[in-house]
Amino acid sequence: MPLLAARGIIKRFPGVLALDAIDLALDPGEILAVIGENGAGKSTLMKILAGIQTPDSGEVLLDDTPVHIDSPRAATDLGIALIHQELNLCDNLSVAANIFLGREPQRFGLVDHDAVRRGAAAALAKIGLDIEPDTLLRRLPIGYQQMVEIAKALATDARILIMDEPTSSLTGEETAELFSVIGDLKARGVSIVYISHHLEEALLITDHAVVLRDGVMTAYARRADIDLEWIVRNMVGENFDLGSPPTG
Repeated sequence: MPLLAARGIIKRFPGVLALDAIDLALDPGEILAVIGENGAGKSTLMKILAGIQTPDSGEVLLDDTPVHIDSPRAATDLGIALIHQELNLCDNLSVAANIFLGREPQRFGLVDHDAVRRGAAAALAKIGLDIEPDTLLRRLPIGYQQMVEIAKALATDARILIMDEPTSSLTGEETAELFSVIGDLKARGVSIVYISHHLEEALLITDHAVVLRDGVMTAYARRADIDLEWIVRNMVGENFDLGSPPTG
């Protein structure tokens, strides 16, 4: 039984059919790559799963039970977290404050700063990030800030992480560290939806891949059955130049 399933998801905008009857399944502890050019529907689908947008028709199921995700808070309450390409963090606050921003534990009507620091330390430990919770975010390199964003999601007990172009601003070394964390999360049963225009990168870590083109799911297969040529062909059709794969 999939942890998360989308069935017949349709989303229209004025003059555009953004998603046309999309079906999707995500198993516990699975990494699912969602691939497509700009405008293929990737972001729209992820926003629906994260509660930022609602579908015109279709349903989303969690643990085989239909759920209504009508807001980011509803998604968070269901254990779904979206990690945006542009990090949703405040660089003038500490790491701990960022992890619990908007969810600060209270004591006698005031923020319990000790509880914030303890909770942040526990979340950072889940991803093996050895930094002081009181460190100002702006003092961290972008790769570490990306890890703080993941720790923030895990602090909400997220079971599903949606990562939108997570390596777009990372160095090669930072990307390798991120992949190590993703592997650890997978081993602990966290499921990850991974969006990337780096096709080789997606092949490196995914268990299954979905290809979207013009709002339609053109292909779905397990990692053992796909390669770069398979991805590009399903992204753009039969007429393609493998030497110059598109980005999106």
